[in-house]
Amino acid sequence: MVKKLTIVGLVIILVTILLHAPVIGFVQAQGGPKVLRIGYFPNINHAQAVLGIGGGEFQKELGNNIQVQPYTFNAGSSAIQALISNRIDATYVGPGPAVNGYVASLGNGLRIISGAASGGAVFVVRNDSGISSPKDFANKVFASPQLGNTQDIALRNYLHSQGYQRKDNGGNVTVISTDNPIIFTLFLKKQVDGAWVPEPWGAKLVNEAGGRILVDERTLWPPDGKFVTANIVARTDYLQQNPDVVKKLLAANVNETSWINNNTDAAIKAFNIEFKKLTGKTLAENELRQAWSRIQFTYDPLKLSLFQGANSAYNLGFLAKGKPRPDVSGIYDLTILNEVLKEKGLQPVGGAGGLAEAIP
Repeated sequence: MVKKLTIVGLVIILVTILLHAPVIGFVQAQGGPKVLRIGYFPNINHAQAVLGIGGGEFQKELGNNIQVQPYTFNAGSSAIQALISNRIDATYVGPGPAVNGYVASLGNGLRIISGAASGGAVFVVRNDSGISSPKDFANKVFASPQLGNTQDIALRNYLHSQGYQRKDNGGNVTVISTDNPIIFTLFLKKQVDGAWVPEPWGAKLVNEAGGRILVDERTLWPPDGKFVTANIVARTDYLQQNPDVVKKLLAANVNETSWINNNTDAAIKAFNIEFKKLTGKTLAENELRQAWSRIQFTYDPLKLSLFQGANSAYNLGFLAKGKPRPDVSGIYDLTILNEVLKEKGLQPVGGAGGLAEAIP
């Protein structure tokens, strides 16, 4: 766990190193196949990649002339660092790390090229914590998966909206940030009272650690409960140099999204098989189904929810701290995605404007 540096700080350091290093571009052997180095997490909200890469559908869509090289990550900051440092070309990642990478690279390093998932984040409290509503938060300890990540921002923003301040800011609640498996252990040991986590960790805390859902984050996003939890991000130079590869990747993601949404039972079973290949274990079926029910798989990037999240991150001091509010309206390039959707007879996506629209 990073204790002294925020995600933004890590990315800024990386970018600084890169700016003073020789530029290493995308390399392709003369006459050889193109390469797509793609990152993803063994998470439910990255199910399109877990299923599509593991089952071979992505490679089939991309064809024999494009070699898929998958890389798995456990944290958004690691995936974005790999992207900016030219170790991967595209990745599934949460909105928080994507915004951090965009701002740290001065808007040059990456573009969001598609959505992947909405929802799938919950605030779980221990049944014996004495918490029945936000009025009971005083002197409690809460956890999030990573300092400055999407769920961490959601937790801190929610506490602030309920009138609470952290103890390190003179308030009376404590927020700690650590990995999801550690949160699970702390929950069992009664060393935290609640946690804001992505699925399937919410379902695990409820079913295995004596927790209950106090807030399903979907309820905080009226009118339809939709908010982005995973996008597909590409390195800007790769996107410019390889639009044909990106188009096939996005076609594969759209196909996989449609299949998942139309074949829930089969998708859940297939996901557990691929999950075991990646992690060595399966998820309890009841937990997997509960978690799945709180996620919507979508290629719509849900732009406005990202801008609102970026606004919250800035207000909390996690984005461009000490600097003017950054303009992240250029983070999207949905041109190729909408070409794919048009060819498939589907509606185009992405009509919201910039960060200013999210400012109260």
